[in-house]
Amino acid sequence: MPVPVPAGVTVEIKEGTVVTVKGPKGTLTRELSDAMTIEMENGHVVVKRPNDLKRNKALHGLTRALIHNMVVGVTEGFQKTLEINGVGYRAQKQGKKLVLSLGYSHPVEMIDPEGVESTVEGNKIVIKGISKEKVGQYAANIREKRAPEPYKGKGIKYSDEIIRRKVGKTGKK
Repeated sequence: MPVPVPAGVTVEIKEGTVVTVKGPKGTLTRELSDAMTIEMENGHVVVKRPNDLKRNKALHGLTRALIHNMVVGVTEGFQKTLEINGVGYRAQKQGKKLVLSLGYSHPVEMIDPEGVESTVEGNKIVIKGISKEKVGQYAANIREKRAPEPYKGKGIKYSDEIIRRKVGKTGKK
């Protein structure tokens, strides 16, 4: 399936494997597998595989998805939303630092990685960037600091995540 290149986006393919995508939000470069052939054909990026071996079929889809995510990233960008649940759990922004109070004896400080920006709105943390991989990894790192627990539902969760709740233990009669 060819990847459409919207207006205002340029795609450069060097040495057949290094793909650079420039758009209104920035530039992304990635080295992809040399088993695939990547070509520009009338406003679309086309990925072709040499044969139908299982590994090449898998790489074909991966390569196409990576290029598509680069194109979407430089045009619209990606964002993930995290929610903080729990009494006394809060987040603050201090410049490029995200300071989390998560019930530990110390505040947890995280510095935004390059190309990723985080904002705090009440009990929500919004992470934005042009690289899907970096946005997802940073969101996962923040969530890891206090993952949601199933009994009270306290912790940091993705806004679209559903936590399976469990009933606590009952007392003796």
